[in-house]
Amino acid sequence: MKTKFQYDPATAVAHLRASDPTLAGLIKQIGPFTLELTPSKSLFEALLRSIIYQQLHGKAAATIHGRVLTVLAGHGGTTPEATEQTADTVLRGAGLSGNKLLAIRDLAAKCRAGTVPSLPAAAKLSDEELVTRLTEVRGIGPWTVHMLLIFTLGRPDVMPTGDFAIRLAFQKLYRKRKNPSPESLIKHTRPWQPYRSVASWYLWRSLDTP
Repeated sequence: MKTKFQYDPATAVAHLRASDPTLAGLIKQIGPFTLELTPSKSLFEALLRSIIYQQLHGKAAATIHGRVLTVLAGHGGTTPEATEQTADTVLRGAGLSGNKLLAIRDLAAKCRAGTVPSLPAAAKLSDEELVTRLTEVRGIGPWTVHMLLIFTLGRPDVMPTGDFAIRLAFQKLYRKRKNPSPESLIKHTRPWQPYRSVASWYLWRSLDTP
């Protein structure tokens, strides 16, 4: 399913350039905003992937993720119902750790209970409401939800203050002696609103750019 941005990227970039000369310089250095959203048919599917990828290198995580999807396909697809029908031994055999298995079981249960909303229902909820509801799932913290909001749901104004790379990039860009606190980061980035997701993307890219 092709997910669309909930904002116009060109408008966002123009706003950020006008609101902060230092950030404008970074945008000029990095170039066009080229983020592509990660498609997902459901929040279950997206959060399942997030749980599997936690604390693993990309290739290993992709391998395990692919195995889990193959297993679930045999029970009807990547759904809470298919997960509940799949034995623990089969999921562990696909490469899931014990903790990740428990997290995925809890994710399936909370999807069935309605704590984790459908994509149409999620579209009607604020970022804060989604953080509150999704962090009720075992193994899902605010950082994971922030990544979901930016890269899957295309929300415009997410500032992931718990992301180490964001804080490091900010410290380097603004030549701060110390790593910024979440509070100072929020205060400094208020002029970037309502497009802090786009600014975050540029901060991440700055760490990959000489």
